[in-house]
Amino acid sequence: MGHPASVPHDASPWILRCAQDDSTSNFQMNSSCMIRVVLPFHLRTLAHVAGEVTLEVAAPVTVRAVLDALEMRYPMLRGTIRDQMTLERRAFLRFFACEEDLTFEPADAELPEAVRAGREPLVVLGAIAGG
Repeated sequence: MGHPASVPHDASPWILRCAQDDSTSNFQMNSSCMIRVVLPFHLRTLAHVAGEVTLEVAAPVTVRAVLDALEMRYPMLRGTIRDQMTLERRAFLRFFACEEDLTFEPADAELPEAVRAGREPLVVLGAIAGG
């Protein structure tokens, strides 16, 4: 199998698995990607993790897919980021990636390429309210 023009021949296997189909090649695999996730302090404490989390997420990589993988690996986080019944985001949490606010994007919208390739994390940020 040849490599697409946009992916270097020496790229790691998980980057190749996450490469997207473009008009110059038909390279696309429905596999998984290693996704970096940064959690707010209170959720890191609850999950007993010290830093960012790396998760294997099946393609297509969306906020919903990342949260599914996160809750599968850290069941104690179920219901903390999104409602367990409706799967709606909790009011005081926001999602960011590549310096963009993804909070109000559809949960099934694909995450930016840099997140899918593992170069940038998906950041779950606790919002602060007050008066």
